[in-house]
Amino acid sequence: MRGRIKLRQLAAATVGAVAMFAPISSAGAATQKVAHEHVTATLTYHGTSPVRQNPHLVITLDGTVVYDHAVTSKWCGKECAPNVIAGTRKVVHLVHFQPQGPPSVLLDLYSGGAHCCAIEQVYTLSSPHGSVVKTERNFGDPGVRLVKLGAKGTVDLLSADDSFAYEFTDFAASGLPIEILSFSHQSFHTITKSFPSLIAKDAAQWMSAFHAQASSHYADTVGVVAAWAADEDMLGHSSVVARFLSREARAGHLNSAISPVTPSGDKFVGALQKFLRQQGYLHPRR
Repeated sequence: MRGRIKLRQLAAATVGAVAMFAPISSAGAATQKVAHEHVTATLTYHGTSPVRQNPHLVITLDGTVVYDHAVTSKWCGKECAPNVIAGTRKVVHLVHFQPQGPPSVLLDLYSGGAHCCAIEQVYTLSSPHGSVVKTERNFGDPGVRLVKLGAKGTVDLLSADDSFAYEFTDFAASGLPIEILSFSHQSFHTITKSFPSLIAKDAAQWMSAFHAQASSHYADTVGVVAAWAADEDMLGHSSVVARFLSREARAGHLNSAISPVTPSGDKFVGALQKFLRQQGYLHPRR
């Protein structure tokens, strides 16, 4: 089960349109423009899918240009492309991450490669002076969805932890546990543990995938069970995870299709627990 497929299946509320969206294209050039309240953002780029070149972003506040620069990233330099799917996807957004102040400009970028990388850039406007600060994060293959999860209707970012990809098996069999982030004070903040019901739903999906592996005699299960363990550890169920992994290792159910490159059985359990500690899911024993 691929991480991105699982992510699409999560029943989280997507954000409604907060801005006018006007895609315009001619002679190999394209423009996406959004406007809301006093802010307008215009993205232009050239080329045809999947190659997009020379993206350029202009932001205006009350009609005054406050940002006018080529789009670059530390992950793809000047070769970043708008993350457009089939040439129709909206890649520039105006988002209220916080209930007060002007909306931020959110830009979806793609660095290229089969499984890498979805980059999100947030351009924060400082009112009333109109200064703009760019913040970016690499979300890897799973990408991100805008969702309204908080009681105040603020916007969060729904994704999955891409660090699990390839860690214990190939990409197709890797499980990616749920990851939810907020954005404030020009920084991304991981807030996944604030939504235990979504974590539990994600864990249940990975456990279902694990049980489905019984039909293939548990030939490649370590990827999905790793994602399940991470979810359950976030819920505070580390002792349950430890007992389950020990039992399944004894039963011969924890296997990797690329073993011995990655371990199976008890060796996998040890490697997984070490990895979960390194990633902050499992706290060291005192």
